[in-house]
Amino acid sequence: MKSKLLLQYEAAAKAAEIRGAGGKVVFTNGCFDILHPGHLSYLAAASTLGSALFVGLNSDDSTTRLKGPKRPLNGELDRAFMLAGLGVVDHVIIFTDDTPLSLINAIMPDVLVKGGDWRPEDIVGGEETIARGGKVVSLPFATGYSTTDLINRIVDRYSDA
Repeated sequence: MKSKLLLQYEAAAKAAEIRGAGGKVVFTNGCFDILHPGHLSYLAAASTLGSALFVGLNSDDSTTRLKGPKRPLNGELDRAFMLAGLGVVDHVIIFTDDTPLSLINAIMPDVLVKGGDWRPEDIVGGEETIARGGKVVSLPFATGYSTTDLINRIVDRYSDA
């Protein structure tokens, strides 16, 4: 699984290699703090849109800035290990910025994917992807799954324990 975890420059080279062989590079990103069935169904659907799925993973600092001081619950290397263990994920790249724009511009995906809470025109890197001839896809969420809801359920269930 270690070979699935790439640095940005390695991911860019691997993406170019895949495209050079006639493949399609798919990119998505997120914090993936606690993997749940919604994440898995989303990643599985994203993986069907091309030859290789690259997942940009928010670093711990980036996740904290986005989600608040109590997050992430799992460290970036643990989250990367979990994602790399999924058969539908080909490569994982940890990024430290608040958005994956720099990573998207380095990888130059053919297909940029986000979840259903994002309108395609609002997806970071979408404009750049379309300008290069790629497409932007917003996949529907699996209803009933959310990391925040899962955390709240755990807290509620064990707050009296």
